[in-house]
Amino acid sequence: MQYRRLGRSGLQVSELSLGSWVTYHNQVDASAATEMLAAAMDAGINFFDNAEAYAGGQSEVVMGEAFKALKRPRLSYVVSTKFYWGLDHGGNPVNQKNTLNRKYLAQAIDGSLRRMQLDHIDLVYCHRPDPNTPIEETVWAMSDMVTQGKALYWGTSEWSAKEIRAAYDVAERERLHRPLMEQPQYNLFNRARVEREYAKLFEGIGLGLTTWSPLASGLLTGKYRAGVPAGSRGALEGMGFLVKGLTDAAKNQAVAELEPIARDLGGNVAQLAIAWVNRNPNVSTVILGASKLEQLHDNLGALAITPKLTPEVLARIDKITKSLAS
Repeated sequence: MQYRRLGRSGLQVSELSLGSWVTYHNQVDASAATEMLAAAMDAGINFFDNAEAYAGGQSEVVMGEAFKALKRPRLSYVVSTKFYWGLDHGGNPVNQKNTLNRKYLAQAIDGSLRRMQLDHIDLVYCHRPDPNTPIEETVWAMSDMVTQGKALYWGTSEWSAKEIRAAYDVAERERLHRPLMEQPQYNLFNRARVEREYAKLFEGIGLGLTTWSPLASGLLTGKYRAGVPAGSRGALEGMGFLVKGLTDAAKNQAVAELEPIARDLGGNVAQLAIAWVNRNPNVSTVILGASKLEQLHDNLGALAITPKLTPEVLARIDKITKSLAS
């Protein structure tokens, strides 16, 4: 496992990390999470991603129980969460949700700390932009979390380059803690934001990336080529919005065409897809979403594929996938 600086900070995060969206509480209980986190840590993973909205706060509870059971030194792992959708301290929806105002953010961090049984969270994100709250108010509230020691760094998730730059400029002008990182979706079929829209931010403000969905919600595993299998992410309750994309005929054909390339490199399509994201120097860490221990071990095989992605191999991959990417 290699480690990369998160943006211009001194924080080192593992090139592959582990997230909890969809899986924790829905597919993975505290016992399984403990086993999976232990295996991830033993493999060198030090960053674990979460959000208050995942499973209505229960994902944070499961991860917190796992950390407690493992008793690993707090300095040895990095934890994140994200705010926007709206939960109170008991994990119930609040009246004013989808917001980043000061009142909401001040209670949101306390709720996450309680659910995860931590005295601070390393990385906190604004899970989506909030057009109804002045950017100055959000920046001040996020910066205050860091000043208070409840968080160490803050950033954004799925914000536009313009919005990120606006937040950074407010922090710079007011001498506040600046947004350090962004968490966008990035995979072979979702490229434009990372590769084009954010291009000026990497050099301009030193933006770090903790990217999610390297397998396009499972499409890039190849398991959706014959429909939606039982027990898969697409078959879960509440995940119906994913089905259209997962069963896209052209993209599934592209996945089939990637299989011989992956075999030539000694791996499978999922490992190839993760390695493709990992090879981007602007990506600080690639968040994996495994629901089973064997999936995690298989995903870690991408580390052996990454150095094999020569310009010639990348050109072959682009020929198959680039026209289908957004």
